[in-house]
Amino acid sequence: MSSRNKIGFDLYLIADTGLFQKDIISSVRRSIDGGVKAVQLRGKNLPAREILRIGERLRLLTSEYSVKLFINDRIDVAMILGADGVHLGQNGLPVGIVRKILGDSLIIGVSTHSLKEAKDAERGGADFITFGPIFATPSKVVYGPPVGLRRLVNLTGRIKIPVFAIGGINMDRIQDVMKKGANGVAVISAILNSESVYDAAASMLNELRLCKHHGS
Repeated sequence: MSSRNKIGFDLYLIADTGLFQKDIISSVRRSIDGGVKAVQLRGKNLPAREILRIGERLRLLTSEYSVKLFINDRIDVAMILGADGVHLGQNGLPVGIVRKILGDSLIIGVSTHSLKEAKDAERGGADFITFGPIFATPSKVVYGPPVGLRRLVNLTGRIKIPVFAIGGINMDRIQDVMKKGANGVAVISAILNSESVYDAAASMLNELRLCKHHGS
């Protein structure tokens, strides 16, 4: 199965506990009601026990609705939960080592911020990457200035696995990144910080479908 067929989603929701600690389960539920098919649990500052506790609730929810669950960096937690995949940051274990550990049992996503990192992820066996930050956003300040649309189009032309644009992505910018070759978008605040999580998810998915239909 190719990576593109294996992924099966265009909108990648990142449930970051550092930004949204309150009602994160109910917010994810509303996003799933709106059509979200992939959720990453990210708890960079949480102990493994707490990530596992939240992950258990999300696994029940995502299993009920046939939604893919990814765990950020913690392959041990992902394996315990029976998650669908792991998402690796640049400071975590190298993707090649994780692929050897997991084999083909889980989908592997990797965060990248340059063409070199993207190529390394692809060679290491990643199924997809996120690339950014495309636009300025508070949650990505630590990764430096935005990479911009020009570097996005340069990268998508050289990477065979799916590329999800991340960083400052909102409704008004979906068409821009899809035109530059992105296969989908990864978001946090655009959905979880919206007035209506359900409406935000549904609207973004509709925009993505229109872009795919028109070949943008």
